[in-house]
Amino acid sequence: MLAFGWKLIGFCRRVVGNIAFIAVIAFLVTLVLMDRRDRLPESAVLVLSPAGALVEQGSEGILANDLLGEDVTAETILRDVIDALNLSREDARIKAVLLDLSKLKHAGLTKLQDVGGAIKQFRKSGKPVIASADFFTQKAYFLAAHSDRIYLNPMGGVLLTGFGIYQNYFRTALDRLLVQLHVFRVGTYKSALEPLMRNSMSEFDREASSALLDVLWASFKADIAKARGIDPETIDDYTNHFSDRLADHSGDSAQLALAFKLVDELKTADEVRQELIELAGEDPSRRTFHQIGFHDYLKAVRSDRKSSEPSPKVGVIVAQGVILDGIQPAGKIGGHSLASLIRQTRKDETIRAVVLRIDSPGGSAFASDTIRREIELVKSAGKPLVVSMGSVAASGGYWIASAAEEIWAAPATVTGSIGIFSAFPTFERSLETVGVFNDGVGTTRLADAFNPSRPMNSAMADALNQIMDRGYRTFLSRVAEGRKMNPSAVERVAEGRVWAGQTARDLGLVDKLGSLDDAIASAAQKAGMEKYTVDYIQQPLSRRERILKQLNELFTGFIRSIIATVAPSPPAILRLLSESLGDDIMQFNDPQGIYAYCMNCQAF
Repeated sequence: MLAFGWKLIGFCRRVVGNIAFIAVIAFLVTLVLMDRRDRLPESAVLVLSPAGALVEQGSEGILANDLLGEDVTAETILRDVIDALNLSREDARIKAVLLDLSKLKHAGLTKLQDVGGAIKQFRKSGKPVIASADFFTQKAYFLAAHSDRIYLNPMGGVLLTGFGIYQNYFRTALDRLLVQLHVFRVGTYKSALEPLMRNSMSEFDREASSALLDVLWASFKADIAKARGIDPETIDDYTNHFSDRLADHSGDSAQLALAFKLVDELKTADEVRQELIELAGEDPSRRTFHQIGFHDYLKAVRSDRKSSEPSPKVGVIVAQGVILDGIQPAGKIGGHSLASLIRQTRKDETIRAVVLRIDSPGGSAFASDTIRREIELVKSAGKPLVVSMGSVAASGGYWIASAAEEIWAAPATVTGSIGIFSAFPTFERSLETVGVFNDGVGTTRLADAFNPSRPMNSAMADALNQIMDRGYRTFLSRVAEGRKMNPSAVERVAEGRVWAGQTARDLGLVDKLGSLDDAIASAAQKAGMEKYTVDYIQQPLSRRERILKQLNELFTGFIRSIIATVAPSPPAILRLLSESLGDDIMQFNDPQGIYAYCMNCQAF
């Protein structure tokens, strides 16, 4: 009887648990599937609130906007921001745009400039763009500077710090841990592994980085100065003498920003809200101004504008993230997955021209060449393929780009970094300190190659040096062939050095300076198209697959968070090393271990 009772309790527990689980699944699926579109008011303020990182392509994450809303997102897609501004420009229902930049965390300079350009175009409609914040970070202020009016909380401030490249160096730490790092690289300025080889920045890296930062900072200052009607030197004065200027205003950072004409007025949130109510009317249910978030606005407007798209088309493929071998999800570039998308445009008769938008610091040399081959096949098929560079298209990113018929970049794009490297750590000295020794026999001289418990095999080290040299020569020849340059001319601008877009154009690495839209127009012109539609090519994923994937990642993330809570944390030095090198390097999977990657480029 007791046994039966326990079985009954166990049965009931399982039934209740399953019902609860099904209820949760049903609730989450309903959230994903239901139409959350807000009814667009006849009069509203468009709230432009980019959150997290501003990216070319959204990466796969645990939570999606459709699931829990934009506030939890870690990324905002650049095209969504620009489309919202462009579509609302002629929309009579949108009376103004409010820039809420409080959640913006990271954005490359070229992406900020693209959004700034869209803001300027919106202002031509005569409708105001208002930026309001309690505090403006440097990236947020760049966008705010392009608005009609900038309001700052009287208790706030504007922080401009300039650009810099600072990183941790681990040579002494690795020596103390007795880790032997065997580095193989080609390119005097190829500094990707310097943090592991040195205790300070090399003079070559310092020279190249300083030249690059000067160009980017000059571009940043010039854009703000033009937008605000002040001199670029004012920005330098504000930044370099911030403490002194702050003392002149009794430590009041808001008054300092006002005095330097960085903002127009000091206003509290309720004062800004009242102004917006006067522009778009008051929503009684919310006791604030009529408004719509840009995500909801896009859903409403895009669904209304959906129709059968006429031929011909310009196919646009976004290639964002580190370049890895094989098939990779959105937010990373897979050698096979990106090659497959490019091949799709070649075989699609409705696509007459292709634009590849690259935003990548590089990665696997093997994967880069796999992608490059598909670009060559598109050109052989008679379809023009134009590359548009985002914030970064360096190393492996440039390896891919060099095959294009034409390359467009922004003046502040970080590109070049023509060089390669490989590295292999061995721990024989570390093991010896705890009394562990490795010995044995093999049938060949290479039997112990890549055994981390033994010293680096000298024969394999010599072979890797030869492979590195050959890989670098291949990189140079690919660039020379694609850019129709003399190999010696390519070598002079290579050596792993990074360049700003406007300098790269002068050196012949880039053809023209402009935006993604400029590149699309150029590709269409090359294909002889006057009228065309733009089709963004993405890996197909059914709704069912998206839902299952989101739910799977949601619960996987929950389990991982529990494990992370109870598991011991790694040593501080390893955490610091991982943070300094970034997640990208930890995912490297080139079959030959050869990488064309620019580490400093990640700062942009």
